[in-house]
Amino acid sequence: MSKNNHIEFPFKMMASFAVFALIMSGCGNKDAENKDEQSSKTTETFQEDVDSKESLETQNPKKNEQEVVRDAGGYIVGQELPKEATYISDLLIASKRYPLPADFAPGEDPEARAAFEELNAAGILEGYTFNAFSTYRSYDRQVELYANYVNRDGKEAADTYSARPGYSEHQTGLAFDIGEVGSEQFFADEGFGKTEAGKWLAKNAHKYGFIMRYPKGKENVTGYMHESWHFRYVGKDIAKDIYNNKSTLEEYLEIEK
Repeated sequence: MSKNNHIEFPFKMMASFAVFALIMSGCGNKDAENKDEQSSKTTETFQEDVDSKESLETQNPKKNEQEVVRDAGGYIVGQELPKEATYISDLLIASKRYPLPADFAPGEDPEARAAFEELNAAGILEGYTFNAFSTYRSYDRQVELYANYVNRDGKEAADTYSARPGYSEHQTGLAFDIGEVGSEQFFADEGFGKTEAGKWLAKNAHKYGFIMRYPKGKENVTGYMHESWHFRYVGKDIAKDIYNNKSTLEEYLEIEK
């Protein structure tokens, strides 16, 4: 073998190794790029899942509420009366889920009384004279009433039509039990809804800012039996909305009973 051949062989080997190194280097960069791309896609997918979950939770806030245990009367077990009243969308709430402080004593609401007088004036023109025979009730008064109902009908039955002390909507001063003058036998009686005066009231009360608080067929929503005489003042706009949609205050505010 000549001297030139000895020199040529190392150069060929070096060239081959250089080409091999370049190829392997290219493969390594490509693998790295693939891994980076895959990692980026994984991160994007994870973020999309997080955003989607947050969006669902925002749209369905009720799913985030802590589940509560209720007794046979529909009241939350172990719940104590709060120190402050609950307002949702600027509306004062009193229900089996949202009690009032024992010392909450606003008296009869003047705006609600003025609205009732307007309603009554319209009723008189149609031949019906109404009497708001029960409006504001204090906590202590509800203690007496509820105890009487329990003694008469038992606790289970009483819980379907009478609020426990601290849970009565009458304590807000915004609830008006309404009947027709001259038909006192139908005061706080289911028969009132079948009278002409009761029918007129059911169809027109919303025009003056009142809603029938416990309508028929909504017992599972409100927590109370149907009361054709019990109306709650919420203002004309809200009352119209609830009436037109045949809903309740709970459904309007999207809250549980």
